[in-house]
Amino acid sequence: MSESRPIALDAMGGDHAPQEIVAGAVHAVRERGLPVVLVGSPRIVYEALADHDATKEVPIVRAEEALAMDEGALASLRRPRSSIAIACHLVRRGDASAVVSAGSTAGIVATGRLRLKAQQGVLRPAIAVALPTLPTPTLLLDAGANAEAKPEMLVQFAHLGAAYAELAYGIQSPRIGLLTIGSEAEKGNKVVKRAHELLQGSPGLEFAGNVEGHDLLTGKVNVITTDGFTGNVALKTMEGAVRYAFSELRETINDSRLARLGAAMQRSRLRELRRRLDAEAYGGAVLLGLNGTVVIAHGSSKAPAISAACQLAADLSADGVVAETGERIAATHRSHRLW
Repeated sequence: MSESRPIALDAMGGDHAPQEIVAGAVHAVRERGLPVVLVGSPRIVYEALADHDATKEVPIVRAEEALAMDEGALASLRRPRSSIAIACHLVRRGDASAVVSAGSTAGIVATGRLRLKAQQGVLRPAIAVALPTLPTPTLLLDAGANAEAKPEMLVQFAHLGAAYAELAYGIQSPRIGLLTIGSEAEKGNKVVKRAHELLQGSPGLEFAGNVEGHDLLTGKVNVITTDGFTGNVALKTMEGAVRYAFSELRETINDSRLARLGAAMQRSRLRELRRRLDAEAYGGAVLLGLNGTVVIAHGSSKAPAISAACQLAADLSADGVVAETGERIAATHRSHRLW
């Protein structure tokens, strides 16, 4: 196993915690060779590890409390010894390289801001989600950290997304799109219209104009900036549409022998398509703008998704992507004073 700093995995966060979280940790350690430390109730986590004969393979860090999935941002203040708070503390202290949690998004964001602090020049951290476009993913942010946003924040999300796209995916001069209700510059509310004006005159950004909901998976732009409310609704609508489409496809295939034969002949391509559109295969979303790497897995994540989230966190930490993204934002802030 690598001697590098471990991933701090919140064992108590998620709809299927701690069993699926622990199973994901064991998979990450055994199959991916990643160092992982589980943060949570020692007794509960130890029992879950025992089910996999892994009590000697994955260390446990005690956390006296846990945030419930229905708890919001204020829970980060009410529960200073929660598993997500301790995981963030490990990163801040240098004992872990990154945090992974499938817990309450509001709780993770609030705790991250409180424990890890925002990077220089960052107004608010933003959740960046990679949409499965080709040839490279399209980044959508904010995907849920900030339900309301000022125009200046939308510009900053664009800068965060552009820096991340360059560093994580090697995209030179990423094209930026502003999500709204029409392609024309005058479409949208006051916040979006003002953000459009600011983006047009923002140095260092290649602003391609407005994009709409149907552009999410077209690859028209590399980065889509929006407020967290709109972004989260758009993301979950897209995920639901993909699940519905595959459900209908499955029923259609099973309708006749000829359809089943055709599907069998295209089995590998169908599997690849399903893998590419499977949100869990991407490991989760990245919380950009903090002094530390934080990966937020889907609340319903099971073991494979948790393992993938640990891999994403390890890759980002090893490459210094989050830290360098913050350095670029700080430099932009000093040079242009856009916010």
